[in-house]
Amino acid sequence: MIHYFFLDATGLHSRGVDAPASATTPLWFDLLNPTADEIGGVERQLGISIPTRDEMREIESSNRLYEDEGSLYMTATVVTKLDTERPENTQVTYILAGDALVTVRYADPLPFRRFIAYAEKHPHACSNAAAVLAGLLEFKVNRIADVLERTSDDIDHLSQHIFTPLSGGTRRRDIDYRQILERVGRIGDLNSKARETLGSLGRLLVFLLQASQPHIGSDVRSRLKTSTRDIEQMSGHASFLGDKVQFMLDATLGMINIDQNNILKIFSVATVVLLPPSVIGAVFGMNFSHIPAAQHAFGFWAAIGAMVISAVGPYLFFKRRGWL
Repeated sequence: MIHYFFLDATGLHSRGVDAPASATTPLWFDLLNPTADEIGGVERQLGISIPTRDEMREIESSNRLYEDEGSLYMTATVVTKLDTERPENTQVTYILAGDALVTVRYADPLPFRRFIAYAEKHPHACSNAAAVLAGLLEFKVNRIADVLERTSDDIDHLSQHIFTPLSGGTRRRDIDYRQILERVGRIGDLNSKARETLGSLGRLLVFLLQASQPHIGSDVRSRLKTSTRDIEQMSGHASFLGDKVQFMLDATLGMINIDQNNILKIFSVATVVLLPPSVIGAVFGMNFSHIPAAQHAFGFWAAIGAMVISAVGPYLFFKRRGWL
């Protein structure tokens, strides 16, 4: 599907998926899940070569950021489905061909919809193709900022849940560590994808600022530099959040180890406490004709008393040492 966007005095507007034959060249060609025929039509109209979906997935910078016959080709990895439990990475290609912008995408990230709604009412924000590109990048950066803020809040809430002292009869074994680990994993995955998006957008902005394009005016360059500074600051914050996620993961695993050690300690103490009575019982249970005190009137009760004393003694010792 192709959306053609034209600029007039009131803002940026789409005229549907079919541009009129007599219309001027659209300012922005937005290709969403395009077919081969749609890609070929845009290529012939603008004289460009649109990368295929497989080419968009390539990770080499030379295949993602390059200039060909005066047009700039820029592909970035962006995270989508941020409001779900399974965010995904996708690739978006931006092609700046003279005073026309072409975007190729196989997902519908929220920043695109937000920018379109904003541009329809603010024509000053999209005076040319470069300004439209700057606006799309700004909205994507703002979306990542929202994600990092939400991630920071989730980390703080989860940290309080893990490290708050237990009270009100709550026992540590009642805490569902499996659920905590799943939440930590989701937060870490989201933060990792956000960091990847920031890195990809940062490289795109550096390439765009270094390009010698007459259509990129000083006002647009100023906006791009602001976005670059924002990305640098957010990248540092994302790294900090990544460290906190790793700390929470280590702490949760430490709590699990403590609980496991407590269980093992109970079994170890029980084994030591019951070992002496077991030895006494085994001695008096041997099949010999003459066992000391076996024929005595109080032999049985003496054996029972020895078993009780041998069990209580280690228990009191462990209790006094604070091991129980």
